[in-house]
Parts: sequence; structure tokens; C-alpha cells
Amino acid sequence: MTRAVVLARGLGTRMREPDDRVHLSPEQARAADAGLKAMLPIHGRPFLDYVLSATADAGVRDVALIVAPDHDRLREHFAAAHPERLRVSFVVQPEPRGTADAVLAARAWTAGAPFLVMNADNLYPVDALRALVAANEPSFPAFDSGDLIASSNIPPDRVRAFALVELDADGYMTSIVEKPADADGARAGERRVVSMNCWRFDARIFDACRDVPASARGELELPEAVGLAVARGMRIRALPARGPVLDLSRRADAADVERRLAGVVPWL
Repeated sequence: MTRAVVLARGLGTRMREPDDRVHLSPEQARAADAGLKAMLPIHGRPFLDYVLSATADAGVRDVALIVAPDHDRLREHFAAAHPERLRVSFVVQPEPRGTADAVLAARAWTAGAPFLVMNADNLYPVDALRALVAANEPSFPAFDSGDLIASSNIPPDRVRAFALVELDADGYMTSIVEKPADADGARAGERRVVSMNCWRFDARIFDACRDVPASARGELELPEAVGLAVARGMRIRALPARGPVLDLSRRADAADVERRLAGVVPWL
């Protein structure tokens, strides 16, 4: 059974930013102030519960949460939740050195088996996750930027800033640009393929995560590690995917996420 690594170590810088236009409940405000995006309550349940419920729906049974050394709130939540469909482990990333370093922290936990990687602040379509579970090679959901804008809660300017992917005629990645410039987007056109940092990998990705140089932000970025792996000969297939992808990275996202998840009860 494919495992999943969920990146829950981020500092939540954008979530911490105050926004006087946004009304949050006291519980939501406490999570936002702490930068705990994944633990922000949505209809009384942490957003992470919805993410993990979708992961279980896709057939994953073992999940590793990449966490900070101080992750008591997460550990206490899952100790009380008693998940029935998932085995939840905690893998500590000692320093917030970027998403590639976060994946590298899970090397021992994956035990050489294929695994998924996803963000803790994105709720991906179950169909896209199922396709990754069923794949027999490194893969990623290839989202059409126009569909994401139409179906998701993500503003167009943010979609245009997502990692831009180029494919060959057989549907395999040839390059990925983590922070595309306007010129990159213009060359790709309006219907461009973007990555939402959701992947199926095998153990070969770890060498690229170890060797990737720091980005301009001083972090080890997973998309850049993926580009390095592709340059070294790793083939990563694009699996056509449709949204919505729900994003909870800013306080202003909370109201629309709650609206879209009305009536949804996560089952762990």
C-alpha cells in the first residue's frame, strides 16, 4: 500500500499576517496567530482532518506528518481522534529548511517503498490522489491553470505563480519552474500545466532532495529537487487532473473553504 508524506512543518507566515477584513472565530484566530494552517478549525474539525480523510478515501493507510520539534498540538489531536482508517506517524524536521529537506526527513520512514507527497494546507481531489496511488511510476497531478481558476478558491494571480511544468509528447515532465516569471507564463499560454506540489515518488527523489542547491529564498525547494531529478534522468508522468483544489494558506481563505466543505464530515 502506498504511503503518504504530508508536509505540515511550514511556519505559516502568510497565515500569521493580520487581515482586518476577515472575521475568524476565536479558535480559528488562535490557530492563525500560531501559523498552524493545518489545525485551523473548519466546521469544528482541523483542516488537516479533511486532507487526511481524502487521502484515506484514495486508498492510503500510512501517513507521516512532517512536523516541527514542538508539535504537541498535532500529536494530542490524533491521540484523541483515534484514527480508524489511517496510521499516523510524526517525522520531525528539525529546522524549516524547505520542502525538499522536509521530504528528505522522511527517508527512513518510507522504507524504500513508493510514497505520495502533499501539502497539509491543500485539499486535493480524491480522484487525483487515487490516480497517484494506482500509478506504477513517479507521477504528479497535472492541473490545468484555467480549470484551477474556475473550480478552486485560489485567485488567478496565485495560480499564475504556481510551479509551471513542461511536458514531452508522451506526457512526461521535461522541466519545472518553481516561481515562473511573466515571460514563462506568456510562452505557456493561458492553458498551462501547473503543479500543486502533490507527487508520487520512489526512493530516487531523496538524492535530488539532498543535492539541490538553496533557492533565492535560502530554502531547499521540492520543485527544484524534482527538476534536478528529471535532469538526472528520472521520468515523472503527468496525470491529467481537474480541480477543485482548496487552499488554506491565508486567513481570507477560511470563509470560502468553510462554505465549500459545508456538510462534509471527515473520516479518519
